[in-house]
Amino acid sequence: MTTSAPEVPYFDLSDPAFSVRSPQLRAAQERSWYARTNYGLAVLRYDEVGRLLRDRRLRQGSRNWPALNGVGGPWAQWWCKAVLNLEGADHKRLRRLLTPAFSPGLITSLVPRFQALGTELIDAFVDDGRCEFVSQFAEPYATRVIAIMLGLPESEWRRIADWAGALGLALGVELRQRLPEIEAALEGLYGYADEVIADRRRAPRDDFMTRLVHAHSDEDRLTEDELRVQVVLLIFGGVDTTRSQLGLAMQTFMEHPSQWELLAERPELGAAAVEEVMRVTPTVTWVTREALEDFSFEGVEIRAGTVLHLLSAVAGTDPRVFDPPPFDITVDRARHFGFGGGVHHCIGHFVARNDMSEALPLLARRLARPRVDGEVSSLPPSGNTGPLRLPIAFDARGA
Repeated sequence: MTTSAPEVPYFDLSDPAFSVRSPQLRAAQERSWYARTNYGLAVLRYDEVGRLLRDRRLRQGSRNWPALNGVGGPWAQWWCKAVLNLEGADHKRLRRLLTPAFSPGLITSLVPRFQALGTELIDAFVDDGRCEFVSQFAEPYATRVIAIMLGLPESEWRRIADWAGALGLALGVELRQRLPEIEAALEGLYGYADEVIADRRRAPRDDFMTRLVHAHSDEDRLTEDELRVQVVLLIFGGVDTTRSQLGLAMQTFMEHPSQWELLAERPELGAAAVEEVMRVTPTVTWVTREALEDFSFEGVEIRAGTVLHLLSAVAGTDPRVFDPPPFDITVDRARHFGFGGGVHHCIGHFVARNDMSEALPLLARRLARPRVDGEVSSLPPSGNTGPLRLPIAFDARGA
């Protein structure tokens, strides 16, 4: 139980209509650094979010997500065994094994392939003057990038993307309603992971998947179950968030056309563009922690077991820290929390930063004046969010 003042705002985070970008939430941020919710506390301001992300009195709280939604079964079991939801020695061991897949040296060496992939996808639709951005660019780009990294056949991207997209529904507020789709996708990804693992045992290659399958030291050996769980996580995590973040990036730039033109003129701003998009419109709108002990924070008594949702999407536009203009890829900003923080900082952040920082300038240099050209559909605007369908029109530029 957590004690709080009666005037503290309250929100129902499970309501699909709830939005982290609502005027009500912004007004609440002005009144209080936190709000009460049906899921625990929601932390609204930049400073408090940053401090709590690094607070050792808290553990990763997303392991409670299945229970909060009244969900058990195969997906809940997989989720609780994934490295992002583990703590202590198990978390350190698994993170140590997975980190080589995301090393800066490896990712930098793959940049020419990312550029070639982005160019190939744009070439396929640029002369039409329109495209459905998610299915024709964001989804195949994100999926084929992870295939390149992990040594999977790029030709398999369609079914991998379908599984990843369905599994990603579990991180939104409609988890319970979409559970059959989610568990079918998990079964598909488990089956695919088993195929890849068996293949690397029969025919080892010089790639990350082979190294993971053949981890040989006693200290680092993975159990069969750990191996399957983490391979599914690597495939899913590499696809779902990047696809959604690219869609959100396109939506954000369409609201700020002068910034899109600037990116077209100055492609070296690609990395800065990724950071600014993730500050303003991150696909992961909150990060969750759980109190390990009773403690006091900013005058609030927090009891052991209290769940705190750190609203990174709200903190990233906190007016106490971020001055106008609201979106500018040339401004040096305080770091955002789109990749979380602390010991659970996103292990794949370097991949996402690099592949998106190549994709966005390529798009800006080829697509002038992008604008919405049809009906947009999106995930609910909380939890993990992003467009599912984003038809756009544009004026084609030269390569």
